Amino acid sequence: MTQILLAAEAVQDLADGMAFYESRQEGLGNYFLKCLAADIEGLGVTAGIHRKAYRDYFRLLSRVFPYAVYYTREKEAVTVRAFDVDMDPGLPSTDRPVARASRF
Repeated sequence: MTQILLAAEAVQDLADGMAFYESRQEGLGNYFLKCLAADIEGLGVTAGIHRKAYRDYFRLLSRVFPYAVYYTREKEAVTVRAFDVDMDPGLPSTDRPVARASRF
């Protein structure tokens, strides 16, 4: 299995996303973090099968939240960074769509 390395920026990206969704609905921030953690952990098996977005960077789109996980693959390690991919990042945070989850 491939080793997953989170860039320092990825940790901050995930913390920011968690805070944003938690401010929307109690418990949604934790659900966000669990979903993205599952996506990232899955790279241990699926790294390299996703679309190349730029040069050596692959892109994995989260299935639940509007986030993309960009990563590079080198031998037995994957380095990860996560980004919010809202349709219109110019919207004030109060107008951004909230992921609709049936359960969390």
